[in-house]
Amino acid sequence: MSEELIVDNCSPTLAGIKTGNLFSVKITEGIDIISEVRRLNRELRKKGIRVIPLKRTEEYALIYLYRPKYLKRDLNDPEALRILRNRGYHCDSPEHCIVQLIGRLRDSKSFPHEIGLFLGYPPSDVACFIKHPCEGVKCCGCWKAFSKPDAARKTFSRFEMCTKAYRQMNRQGKSLTQLAVRTG
Repeated sequence: MSEELIVDNCSPTLAGIKTGNLFSVKITEGIDIISEVRRLNRELRKKGIRVIPLKRTEEYALIYLYRPKYLKRDLNDPEALRILRNRGYHCDSPEHCIVQLIGRLRDSKSFPHEIGLFLGYPPSDVACFIKHPCEGVKCCGCWKAFSKPDAARKTFSRFEMCTKAYRQMNRQGKSLTQLAVRTG
């Protein structure tokens, strides 16, 4: 997995301003996804970041880079808990929820829309997207915002500026470990 791919897709999480990001890695000969994930975890664990493969096919792997403390905070939100429980999750711990998400990705032909909760999207927007994915959208960025469009636009802009700055720093030689911010 190239640092460039991770920076392009995960800068807001590396910077500590987002819970998590997803990215796909094309499976090519000579790439051992599990070894790559282990290497990334060794490098980023000190910064409060975890990396796990959520799904793998013969062609690609879907990778989740996230901050466990942020995920715990997000999944403790009453609306997030309600959404997950209504979708059959047993919310004993964030890690258990991730295991259930992996199962849903493996067993379902459709993408589980509750995944937005694992990425730090507002629970109210996730709930609206689950009910009516195309109705009432106020603005779009890395998620469809159904409420608070001004706040969503500001967040989208922050994420874009962060990614642009991280790309520049990475091109100038900063490594993922140097780019990743340690959070409390």
